[in-house]
Amino acid sequence: MFVIRPVSLDDLDQLYELATSAGYGLTSLPRDRELLHAKITESQESFARIGQKPRGESYLFVLEDLKTGRAVGTTGAVAKVGGYEPFYAYKVETAVAESDVLNVRKEVRFLKLVQDHNGPCEVGCLFLSPACRKDGNGRLLSLVRFLFMAEYPKRFDPIVIAELRGVIDDVGHSPFWDALGRHFFDIDYPNADYLSVVNKKFIADLMPTHPIYIPLLPPEARDVIGKVHEQSKAAMEILREEGFIDCGMVDIFDAGPIVRCKRDAIRTVRESRKMPVEDIVEELPASEPYLIASPCKEFRACKGPVQITEIGVCLTSRTALALHVKVGDSVRFAALKPAPREGEGKQT
Repeated sequence: MFVIRPVSLDDLDQLYELATSAGYGLTSLPRDRELLHAKITESQESFARIGQKPRGESYLFVLEDLKTGRAVGTTGAVAKVGGYEPFYAYKVETAVAESDVLNVRKEVRFLKLVQDHNGPCEVGCLFLSPACRKDGNGRLLSLVRFLFMAEYPKRFDPIVIAELRGVIDDVGHSPFWDALGRHFFDIDYPNADYLSVVNKKFIADLMPTHPIYIPLLPPEARDVIGKVHEQSKAAMEILREEGFIDCGMVDIFDAGPIVRCKRDAIRTVRESRKMPVEDIVEELPASEPYLIASPCKEFRACKGPVQITEIGVCLTSRTALALHVKVGDSVRFAALKPAPREGEGKQT
């Protein structure tokens, strides 16, 4: 059985293993033990701080295999990005030019650098060991962030975004970066990606602020603008099911798509419920799996069956043990998958 819990310093070695196997472009999971140690410490401080409004706290979770005690996946959220290190992105816009003399009307797409010092919330750091990519574990890692937001909504900015990894090959080659960023920074993509975690000031120092006309880029760079990395396609599909939509912006390094949704409109946030544990039994009738969390002490979450009654819920002993809950404790839960739309068949 797998359970999601806040990261601890005991997870550092396993988190580093995950980072080194993630490939290039997963900026929020750097291949650097010192940076990972700092991220764990920052996350622990965020969980310990009970705030009434988002101040840039960073929450990092791990997926633990209870059989082995190993962390086999990670996921996280930043309550509010911006501040001294703004959020950077390229907004994809269209310019229209006309000539009566030539009887020509042209629509030309261009990239405009934008920066935000005041939010939004950003989810990221999602990676799962390839051996565990089954039985809904990836969906569990993705949705647990939203169940946490549902429990502590005031801790997060009302707008949530996700930057999806763009097109990068196994050796760190990014067609978009080679066509654009490399000319201004004089470093390769992996180094730029790493430095963006250490200190974003170099972006403000060197990134061009003038519009970048997309037709002037080489075809291989144009073709990947807004395209998602092969390993991130499943994550994108889950976000779309949760209500996220394209916001017309892409990452400034690899041109990966950025999607957004209002926090309270996210399907898991909107549909989640909080009820006391009425009973704990050995088995429950087969049903669609739920994402279940215990916010009582340490936030823990897993997937499993739930039987809803008029006054509470019944859980299996296996689920209760994983969540460290007993009868009388409260749990927050939501369906692991959205209900089928009218006219659609049952989801698999």
